Amino acid sequence: MITEILNVLPAVTPDQRREILAAPRTSEAHRDLLSGLPAMNALQVGGEGSAAQLPAQFAVAAWNVERCLFPEDTAAHLKPIAPDVVLLSEVDHGMARTSQRHTTEEIARAMGMVYAFGVEFHELDLGGPTEREFCTDEFNEHGWHGNAILSSVPLDRTALIRLDDHGHWFTPEAGAADPEQPRVGGRMAIAAVIPTANGPICVVSTHLESNANTAHRHAQFDLLLQKIDAFAPGLPVLIGGDLNTGNHLPPDFDWRRETLFDLAESHGYSWAFTPPGLTTRPSLITPHPDRKMKLDWLAGRGFAPVESGILTSISASGTPLSDHDCVWSTVTPQTETA
Repeated sequence: MITEILNVLPAVTPDQRREILAAPRTSEAHRDLLSGLPAMNALQVGGEGSAAQLPAQFAVAAWNVERCLFPEDTAAHLKPIAPDVVLLSEVDHGMARTSQRHTTEEIARAMGMVYAFGVEFHELDLGGPTEREFCTDEFNEHGWHGNAILSSVPLDRTALIRLDDHGHWFTPEAGAADPEQPRVGGRMAIAAVIPTANGPICVVSTHLESNANTAHRHAQFDLLLQKIDAFAPGLPVLIGGDLNTGNHLPPDFDWRRETLFDLAESHGYSWAFTPPGLTTRPSLITPHPDRKMKLDWLAGRGFAPVESGILTSISASGTPLSDHDCVWSTVTPQTETA
């Protein structure tokens, strides 16, 4: 599995944008567009770490930061749990709603960490009505929206893992295309191998489909587990992110109906790294959610959880930084008795 690693992601050119807008809304056309956009097939890596390797015991956090309206506040909010690894979902890069900022880079700089950022979607417009209230321009400089891994130590290897190339949010027949949020791309994950005092490990930041059913997410997670095994065979693994468990499963939106939990356990993973409790709340972009859900998870193989918790997304000043709370866990290498 080879992913191009870049210092800067190439912008979509005016010609490419016209091609996207003129393309038929089919899966075949979407795959062609996706393969022709270099930034959708690469990872941007940057930042500076504070150590050469992680200790045997360290903290990992997974947080969907909902575009990341407040990068500095987000970084400050994480500091009390002192994570050495941060797995982020829904980070913007060059979007008007987040002041054209590279939100991942700014969080990494504030926390003294390295980062790997990958594009989930190239967004062609400014977003929904509540997002437009935050727009500083009438255009997106880059339109990148994706996932990231932050680490206090250098990343040995990284890989972009695409979980959707058929255009779930591009083709009307897929059922999720939104005229208010036209986009190219699909759900994805970033995997990285990181050195620790006990040898290399693999960490994975992912985001599964929200507008889909259990079978769709099961298939995405199955693909992810296969790709992880190919990328980091035999290594201990930590997976974190917004798995959208229970989303679009009316009437109760019960996460326990998802089959991906048993799937992961059959591959040797444990969900004990995720604390009990729901993980969504009202926010500035999502001010009136009609339900509370448990969407955010940490799973591990080859580790044992020492402690875990949910960090509220409400900042010290009372501002909701996201519609998701952050899940975190302190982990240690698994032993025979763990």
